Amino acid sequence: MSQTTNDTIRAAVRENYHQIAVSEIPGCCGPSNSACCSPPTPVQVSSLQLGYAAQDLVSLPEGADLGLGCGNPGAIASLQPGETVLDLGSGAGVDVFLAAGPVGPEGRVIGVDMTPAMVSKARVNAETGGYLNVDFRLGEIENLPVGDSTVDVIISNCVINLSPDKAAVFADAFRVLRPGGRLAISDIVAWTQIPDDLRADLSLHSACMAGATPIGELNTMMAEAGFENIRITPQHESKSFIADWAPGHDITDYVVSATIEATKPTRPAECSC
Repeated sequence: MSQTTNDTIRAAVRENYHQIAVSEIPGCCGPSNSACCSPPTPVQVSSLQLGYAAQDLVSLPEGADLGLGCGNPGAIASLQPGETVLDLGSGAGVDVFLAAGPVGPEGRVIGVDMTPAMVSKARVNAETGGYLNVDFRLGEIENLPVGDSTVDVIISNCVINLSPDKAAVFADAFRVLRPGGRLAISDIVAWTQIPDDLRADLSLHSACMAGATPIGELNTMMAEAGFENIRITPQHESKSFIADWAPGHDITDYVVSATIEATKPTRPAECSC
C-alpha cells in the first residue's frame, strides 16, 4: 500500500475518532457509577453484548465507554497485581480503567491513542474517576511512546485493523513487551478475501471493517515480528452485531471479530545464519 494511501487512511481514521471524541452524548441519569441507570443505555447494551460485566460498566466515569469495541480484551488478559499494561488505541479509556483494578496500586496501565481529543477526554475521565495508576499518551500504535521491554501485557480493542501498517504495529508491540510478555487483543479479522470496492471505502476503514487482515496473513505477520504461541480465535457470534455496522453491505460475508493472543519468548531467538 502506498504512503499516500496510508496517510489518507490515517487522516480519515483520525478525523472520524476526533468527531466521536468531541460529540456531546448525554448520560442516562447522572454519573455513570450511579445505580439509577436501569435499563442500561444503548452504549452499555452494546458493551454487554461484547462480554463486559454490568457491574464493571456502571463503575466507569461517564463517557469512558463509547461503545467502539468488538470484544472484551480484559476477559482474556489474566491481569495480575503489579503488572504494567499497555492499551493500543485507548480511546476514552474504558479498557484502561477496567485494567487498573486488577493490576492494583503497584501496577500501571498506559493508554496510547493518536487522536488528541481522545487523549484529552481520557485524561479528564481519569481525573474524574480518581484513577492514580493510569497514564494516557498521544502517539501512533506503529511508533509507540513506550520504552523497550517495559510492558507485561498489551491489550487492544478493535484498533489494530485501523492501521495501514499492521506489521509495524506488531513489531513495535514486540519491542515494548518484556520477555515472556503477552498480547490479549480483540479485533476484526477477515476470514475470506474482502472485495476491492469495500477495501477502497474510507468510511468502512474508519468503521473497523475494510482494513481487516486475513487470519493466515495475521498469523504470519505476528510470527515474523517474533511472537510465539499465536492463537487467533474467530468469534462467529459477533456477526450479529457487526451486521449493524455497515447497513447496505454484506460485510459479515467477509469479516468477524476474533481474540488474538500471543507471547514474546523468554529468550532471544537463535540465529539461523
